[in-house]
Amino acid sequence: MVKNTAWHKSTYSDTGGHCVEVTEGVHTFVRDTQHRHLGHLAFPAAEWDAFLAALRRDTL
Repeated sequence: MVKNTAWHKSTYSDTGGHCVEVTEGVHTFVRDTQHRHLGHLAFPAAEWDAFLAALRRDTL
């Protein structure tokens, strides 16, 4: 579990209740806002940055 971490709603989340929260650092952790109890996914920062860049370019 990730403790003492400042989670924030992703800017890519919609306003219809389908949200993810992220915390960024050496690793980026992502979790479902409505199901926090199910845990999170972890990504190395470089991979997360590449994912966001692909989203911005609309190449996914």
